[in-house]
Amino acid sequence: MKLSEKNKDFFQDVFDVARLIPEGKATSYGAIAKYLGAPRSSRMVGWAMNAAHTHTDIPAHRVVNRNGLLTGKMHFATPTLMEELLEKEGIKVKKDKIVDYKKIYWDPNIELAL
Repeated sequence: MKLSEKNKDFFQDVFDVARLIPEGKATSYGAIAKYLGAPRSSRMVGWAMNAAHTHTDIPAHRVVNRNGLLTGKMHFATPTLMEELLEKEGIKVKKDKIVDYKKIYWDPNIELAL
């Protein structure tokens, strides 16, 4: 799949936001999309996170679906790596879902407000 320049720029913006998610916190694809002014582009944020695995400085494991489900786990090197990375940061995961997701949720629309 060849990315258009517009998509490359969007992916770069997604990567920039993902890099700002603090350790021990997680956010959703939709929250990032909304922050970037493209609220209907959650799926595109997911595609960006899938592409992020070639960049070691992007914490893609901290981006989950709106309910805290590890829906992107199949794009990691192993099926359990996403969960392992989250748990290493103190985030508890049970049955592929972040426990107490609302408590660790990081909203870029609030945290990065100008």
